[in-house]
Amino acid sequence: MPRNFGKGGKKRRKGKHLEDQTKRELVFKDVDQEYGQITKSLGSGRLEVYCFDGKKRTVHIRGKLMKRDWMNLGDIVLVSLRGFEEDKGDIIQKYSEEEARKLKSFKEIPENVKIESAQGEESDEEGNIEFIEGEDGEEKKEKEEESDSEEDSDKEGLDKKKSKLDKLQSLSLIHI
Repeated sequence: MPRNFGKGGKKRRKGKHLEDQTKRELVFKDVDQEYGQITKSLGSGRLEVYCFDGKKRTVHIRGKLMKRDWMNLGDIVLVSLRGFEEDKGDIIQKYSEEEARKLKSFKEIPENVKIESAQGEESDEEGNIEFIEGEDGEEKKEKEEESDSEEDSDKEGLDKKKSKLDKLQSLSLIHI
């Protein structure tokens, strides 16, 4: 059997993610850099990021981060702004949840920013609404109201079909 002169075997691959858990120094923004939150994936290493200066920018993931750090919706990133294109930039760094909380405590990013977990939760901006059931069962009431409105629209559709059927019968076009 040939001898492997590669970078290691099974045990090396198991310990691959240990370097991600080490603490690294927190990187703050410089001139021509801005913090942002990922809002949309555009494909081909491009993302849409809402920067905390109030602008949405199309950004490119730099090559070093491309396969090393996976970018998810809601992640906090450091964006390098381009001097010649205001609405475009490059992602320099992705912050972990812990680092993002530290940035929030240092007041580098606004207090109203929602730092999402790494399980891939989607943001409320996309139209997802979370209901929290109160003591009086507000969630059940809202669901009942939605189902009532759906039933009403279904009844209206059936009434229209019945009226068309009656008209056709009266014209003796259909014999039932």
